[in-house]
Amino acid sequence: MTDAPVIGVLALQGDVREHLIALAAADAVARPVRRPEELADIDGLVIPGGESTTISKLAVLFGVLEPLRERVRAGLPVYGTCAGLILLADKILDPRSGQETIGGIDMIVRRNAFGRQNESFEAAVDIKGVDGDPVEGVFIRAPWVESVGARTEVLAEHEGHIVAVRQGNALATSFHPELTGDHRVHSLFVDMVRANRAPESL
Repeated sequence: MTDAPVIGVLALQGDVREHLIALAAADAVARPVRRPEELADIDGLVIPGGESTTISKLAVLFGVLEPLRERVRAGLPVYGTCAGLILLADKILDPRSGQETIGGIDMIVRRNAFGRQNESFEAAVDIKGVDGDPVEGVFIRAPWVESVGARTEVLAEHEGHIVAVRQGNALATSFHPELTGDHRVHSLFVDMVRANRAPESL
């Protein structure tokens, strides 16, 4: 598609390939992003699951953390899953030493809130803005959102805990929709990116 938005996946660590596949299935042009100059060529960015502390340290090492903060502050559409949700939080309740975030969503998150790796699970999640049946959420050492500010919209909860939020052009989920073959959450994000591009094309 000639008008397909170009969406990057932060390719420092984590399940990058799965997001690239899901974005392509949702009619976006998907490409890995590692360097600051590559941020200039994208309409949106996905921050994948992985290890949030490792991703933040690599982002500093590659010189991409501060440019990414600036672009998110300027309105770049961004979607974070699991570790990506942690990185988009303005505050982490239990940060590791030296851990930094990109910020962009007025929320406080708790790392590994749903348990360790061997306590991973799948659950059906009703997400506001995603039509049809519930999304199958894959929770792997997943965080949850402890609280949100007035500007942040809660899109989904699981067992009383917030697991999906949106603030303006920023979307985040505690779980991994890229691992299920259901691309509706990625389609929601692609639609957000398209809507953000629309004024520029008029």
